[in-house]
Amino acid sequence: MFKFTHYNFNVLDLDRSIAFYKEALGLEPARTKEGPNGSFKLVYLHDKDTDFELELTWLADRTEPYNLGECEFHLAMATRDMDAAHKKHEEMGCICFENPAMGIYFITDPDGYWIEIVPWR
Repeated sequence: MFKFTHYNFNVLDLDRSIAFYKEALGLEPARTKEGPNGSFKLVYLHDKDTDFELELTWLADRTEPYNLGECEFHLAMATRDMDAAHKKHEEMGCICFENPAMGIYFITDPDGYWIEIVPWR
């Protein structure tokens, strides 16, 4: 009866976040929405292979970093080439945790959100 459509991350610097997700994961803006008087902006990123989107929310009056707790929640993305992805993320300096035994690793975005990188299945 239901399907996933999107997941939200609140960000402080929208342009920096869009650039990160484009470089690190190949995500592109699909659509945007602006609030009255520029009070907020939503940018939905997509991967071109699925209907799922990552919604980035920027709030005009927000100046302090978001409290992400203990980073126990995360978004996961699959890749067909773990070696190439790992090399790219290593060069970007965004790998924050690796678990070679499970064959996965995590990267962190500019606001500290964790993204798990897993093999394509």
